[in-house]
Amino acid sequence: MTTPAVPEPVVTDLASLQEEQGATVYTRSEHNISRQQISKHALKVLYRLKSEGYEAYLVGGCVRDLLLGREPKDFDVSTNATPEQVKQAFRNCRIIGKRFRLAHVFFGREIIEVATFRGSGEQGKGQRKIDQEGRLLHDNHYGTIDEDVIRRDFTVNALYYNIRDFSIVDYVGGMDDHRASMIRLIGDPETRYREDPVRMIRLVRFAVKLSFKINPACEQPIFELAELLANIPAARLHDEALKLFLSGYAVETFEMLRHYGLFQYLYPSAEQSLSSEADHFPKLFIAKALENTDKRIGEGKSIAPYFLISTFLWDAVKTQTDENTAAGLPDSIAMQQAASLVISAQVKHTSFPKHIGVAMREVWSLQSRFSSRNGARAFRLLGHPRFRAAYDFMVLRSETGGEDPELAAWWTRFQEVSESEKQEMVTGLNRTHPRKRRRRRKPKAKPAAEQNKQAND
Repeated sequence: MTTPAVPEPVVTDLASLQEEQGATVYTRSEHNISRQQISKHALKVLYRLKSEGYEAYLVGGCVRDLLLGREPKDFDVSTNATPEQVKQAFRNCRIIGKRFRLAHVFFGREIIEVATFRGSGEQGKGQRKIDQEGRLLHDNHYGTIDEDVIRRDFTVNALYYNIRDFSIVDYVGGMDDHRASMIRLIGDPETRYREDPVRMIRLVRFAVKLSFKINPACEQPIFELAELLANIPAARLHDEALKLFLSGYAVETFEMLRHYGLFQYLYPSAEQSLSSEADHFPKLFIAKALENTDKRIGEGKSIAPYFLISTFLWDAVKTQTDENTAAGLPDSIAMQQAASLVISAQVKHTSFPKHIGVAMREVWSLQSRFSSRNGARAFRLLGHPRFRAAYDFMVLRSETGGEDPELAAWWTRFQEVSESEKQEMVTGLNRTHPRKRRRRRKPKAKPAAEQNKQAND
């Protein structure tokens, strides 16, 4: 077949997109996707819908990943069958969602998500709804495949694998962008960002994850429109932030988010620390935490989201604690009040469950206890439920100039030796740094008048 010309980077009128370009069909011999790479359960859903007389396609990230030779995390199906019709075809199906209903077909632990083609609704007629912050709003409607494609975000995520003839259907030049390793929005970038500002974050995530270049026309509006993220619900931004930093590419993602001015809308107190740093500690500390996160993910180890978030906010907590202490508050109260203040400010931007905030508080408050090792204090700290996370946090600080490396080395050895050796370490510490005896205060002398009164009595 003749390869179509590469489409222009920007198409202003989404509704006329399919009229200008039409669909390019890549036959089985023109792509590398094999049914052997596709989940058997996804194939079962596709074939069942086909046998019932419906259109059925694999779509989105699974098609993109298969083309890249990667194993998809999940498989999504797009069809002209309504959710109710999908449920009639599968007894193991559940319909979810309120704004736009989806069908989930269950096969043990694997869930195949089936979505009905979305239509353009009023937008297809040129009518747009805009909220007071300048975001474009629209309702979801069922439609056809050529309407569905223009509701998707990036061209490489808008490729449809057709189970009828094993071809790939491409309306938006996604195959060309795939070959060029280019991430590009479908339609006018500014319009798409105003529809959903989270697309700016997703653009960064996919660019880093796929090692793709960002199309220049999609890149430039981010600098002007980043502030639209301030109007996104904090709970949604928390979910998106976890995807950003727990995907194995946290270091590159962090740098790119800061380059485009997006990070400040996720963690403003962290951005303030990074922008006003004098000794480079905040950036070194956060960068090291991100590097360790990527390493653990690469090794297949689990990651506690609260730990990474606690590193983002540590400098703000420490600064506020110092201010509270200078104002005369006891150390423990100064820390607790600082933690409350920083967390309360943060959840307005990326809100997280209460248990995450509790865990962060414990990690922060335990930092001051590592230097108190006399007597039974070291053993009590070692037995604390949050000790390991707090220890890792302290080691991270020692590696970036925020804590004494000798202290970190002592605690590392303390965990590895036998009980008798632990006791010897503490005893030796007591000999080296003997505890100061508290001097009993003499009772204050009573005023002369009171002494005379007592004598007369």
